[in-house]
Amino acid sequence: MNAKRLPLAATVGAALLLAVPLILPDWMKFIVTLAMAKFMAVLAVALFLRANQVTFGHAMFYAVGAYTVGFSVKWFRFHDMVVLLPLGAALGAVVAALVGLVMARYREVFFAMLNLAFSMMLYGILLKLYWLTGGTDGLGVGIPKFLGYAPPREYLRDFLYYVTLAASGIVIYAIYRFLASPLGSYLRAMADNEIRIEYSGQSVRRVMYVTYVVSGALGGLSGVLAAFTVGHIVPEYSFWIQSGDFVFIALLGGYGSVLGPLVGSIAFEFIRTYASKYFPNEWQMTLGIIMLAIILFRPGGLWAIYEEVAARLGRRQREFRRA
Repeated sequence: MNAKRLPLAATVGAALLLAVPLILPDWMKFIVTLAMAKFMAVLAVALFLRANQVTFGHAMFYAVGAYTVGFSVKWFRFHDMVVLLPLGAALGAVVAALVGLVMARYREVFFAMLNLAFSMMLYGILLKLYWLTGGTDGLGVGIPKFLGYAPPREYLRDFLYYVTLAASGIVIYAIYRFLASPLGSYLRAMADNEIRIEYSGQSVRRVMYVTYVVSGALGGLSGVLAAFTVGHIVPEYSFWIQSGDFVFIALLGGYGSVLGPLVGSIAFEFIRTYASKYFPNEWQMTLGIIMLAIILFRPGGLWAIYEEVAARLGRRQREFRRA
């Protein structure tokens, strides 16, 4: 994307997001907050899509973050987001560091299916250990705190929204820096030729492993925010359908930009909400039709559409100035 257009897009997008609590009803605030929370897990999936690798198991780290909140509330009556946000990200990274010792060895379908297998193993554990996880009943979260401050219920939606927005901003900056680093360059190069990376003296396995740990941290952070936003945690946080949603959103928004998954996540939540309302028995088919259209006509996703429109407007502006 043109470097001059990116700050403009980020500035306009940030202004709109800051204004959301002032102009939207509570139910829309909830949708946008949940979309931003999920965006981080989608971004984790998008990192691997850049390297032509797909994962159907990243709901595993999403669940790790969510249950970090659930266990903290259940066993310690602890609700403070200042501690739980980095703790969820850290535990997601730790789990990814362990699983990544295996996953960094594999590519393509083996990478996708092994991720799915690990995620479904966690789902089974969460489902069976009722005394610990609440099983299908799940765990309640309660009202979050921030440095000991508990917001009044009437301002809870706004509080969660701005905390999630701030976390999203930090994540966007951090991932931009990661992708601009040599490791990020090697990650993109993996899509073309892994052998050349090895010849350059860099280990492809190391690139995959570090990226896997980063993606685990993103998934854990996403799960913490989603848990507080929804207010309830169930084993389905780790189910394969949740992982599939993350892949769908990454493709919908476009994984060629850090902002693409954010756009896709917001669009997905609104599409699913309205499709469920107006087509209650066909909403899955509606999502399938949208995905088919994206793949056939705009494989770069919604962000690619924005880039194309912005490029056309830029050309017309230059032509107008010359005239």
